[in-house]
Amino acid sequence: MKVGKWLLTSTLLLSMTIPQAVQAAGAPNGTTDKTTKYRVYQYNQVLMEFANYKQAEAFAKGFSNSYVEEIGTRKWLWNNFPRYQVYQLDATLPEWQFSTLDAAIAEAKKWSNASVRDLTSTGWVWDNYAHYQVYQNEITQDSWRFQTLNEAIAEAKKWGNAHIIDLNSRGWVWDNISSDDKTSLRAGDPIYKVYQGTFSADNWEFASLEDAVKEALKWGNSTVVNKNSKKTVYSNLKSYKVYQNDAFLQDFTSLDAAIDYAKLWGHAAIFMDGRKIWNNYAAYQVFQNAALIGEYTSLPDALNYSVQYNNSSIQSLEHRILWDNFKKLQVWGWNGQSGGDVIKSQVTNTIGLDVDSPSYFELADASGNLKDSSNPETVEWLQKSGHTVYPLVSNQFNASLTTQFLANSAAQDKFIKALVDRSVQLGVPGINVDFESLAGSDRNAFTAFITKLTTYAHSLGLVISIDLPRGSVKWNHLSAFDHEKLGGIVDYIVIMAYDQFYRGSTSAGSVAGLPWTDGGIQEFLSYGIARDKIILGIPYYVREWKLDTAGALQGNRTVLMKDIPALLASKTVKQTWDTTYGQYRVEYQEDGFTYVFWLEDMATVKARLDVAKKYDIAGVAAWRLGYDPSELWTMILQNK
Repeated sequence: MKVGKWLLTSTLLLSMTIPQAVQAAGAPNGTTDKTTKYRVYQYNQVLMEFANYKQAEAFAKGFSNSYVEEIGTRKWLWNNFPRYQVYQLDATLPEWQFSTLDAAIAEAKKWSNASVRDLTSTGWVWDNYAHYQVYQNEITQDSWRFQTLNEAIAEAKKWGNAHIIDLNSRGWVWDNISSDDKTSLRAGDPIYKVYQGTFSADNWEFASLEDAVKEALKWGNSTVVNKNSKKTVYSNLKSYKVYQNDAFLQDFTSLDAAIDYAKLWGHAAIFMDGRKIWNNYAAYQVFQNAALIGEYTSLPDALNYSVQYNNSSIQSLEHRILWDNFKKLQVWGWNGQSGGDVIKSQVTNTIGLDVDSPSYFELADASGNLKDSSNPETVEWLQKSGHTVYPLVSNQFNASLTTQFLANSAAQDKFIKALVDRSVQLGVPGINVDFESLAGSDRNAFTAFITKLTTYAHSLGLVISIDLPRGSVKWNHLSAFDHEKLGGIVDYIVIMAYDQFYRGSTSAGSVAGLPWTDGGIQEFLSYGIARDKIILGIPYYVREWKLDTAGALQGNRTVLMKDIPALLASKTVKQTWDTTYGQYRVEYQEDGFTYVFWLEDMATVKARLDVAKKYDIAGVAAWRLGYDPSELWTMILQNK
């Protein structure tokens, strides 16, 4: 009675626990608690989980832009995000990030028009944007741009008829042209014409470039054009434009002046030729979905703010996601023994369902024959409807049959090949294994069987999920299910967190009390099973108990969740809150008997979703579809 998984990702493959024997406080019988408490990320990508902090930190140090997070609180305990970022104009690279200013400057010096930003402040802490440019007559090149006048002069002296322009004032500040040569130049034909925009005056024509530059300086946004070549040989255009958000404020000829002005405004930026080369934005931007909701110069401050909002992320100025809480619970549903039309009806009743698991396969006999009731048309319909399909395979819940099967290696090979090959033929991405009622003596044989099945399934690109009982750490070693080993083999483990009190129970109680459910997740975590492998089973039914006048148990029956409202409406019921189970206890009298059950409704399903979120596990699985009222699914969709 269970389901499969949703999606096998690189995150899953990386999220393997490296166990360390850590004695759990109060752990029964000296068992060790391997619950992972620390998660290592690179940016927002999960790399690994650990039970031991020192192991987590040591592992994280092997990656750049990594951090160690406490799983329960999402609090960062360590990170190595860099403090300094190098830019060339508006471009940067992942490898241009450094923990020290000296290292950042050393890289930035390799590039022209480079800057270094301290991510814990705003603006630049270093740049090599040129302040002076060397010309030989009209000729210049990028390598003739310098930060200091002395550097520019040293270069200019290598060339005859050279001059230097101050890129801030746009003035002609040095040359090595002799007085006689200047006189000779001025006596020539006027080939330089000054323009302001498209306007030029009659007296704005010069034979000397120096004279043309001096005239141009009298007018803003002017240029000097060589009339013969039609080339612009000088300009004092205001090419640095300052914006606040998307609003234009002012433009400047000088970069230094633009920066000084921009610093007066919050959230300001400087554009040059359409490229945002400077800004005073905070480096860590907080988004909720696509909306910017906060900006911080401190990663811890950004994180403290982000965790208050669902679907939030911390992003760099280049929109690289550093952290997010986008994860949503995957929701699975089992169909039970249902035909194609029933399956379609069950799934159509849902919204927000990710995975559907029809009961298609069964161990037919001890020889390993496969009973196949799969329906390709239904599988195609489910997949076209956007659902992942993981057919369920069971063992008839027959202990003796399964014991014989597990003792026969050839039978297992036959069964595995038929099961996996048929699944591949159907085009499904995985299989959900639901072998129940096994003998404890088959523990090792069952683990070996699952190993063989998973190995062959993985070789053909299929994932394997397995449904396991809620159990107990105290007696797990006596059961047929080696949770710890199975957790290291398969891709997902579904906790059958229901039937706390079952059909054969000798006293009345809840199908799945909330504390008992919570404890089930803790149990599976304590085996060292990664959180992103765990799916929590949820019951869509209750067990109604019949008691005589002395309170003795006379029998019980299953009531489906969708039928409970009508039952409540038809009886005179008394509801009392039961702190033991975290549910309402419902009681009514009829024909001299007392009937009692523990309520399952929208509130209890939401509480189970909340438990799954609390432990940050992969998802939940409903036993089963068809037992549920349609209005339940709106709540599930909103709370995934």
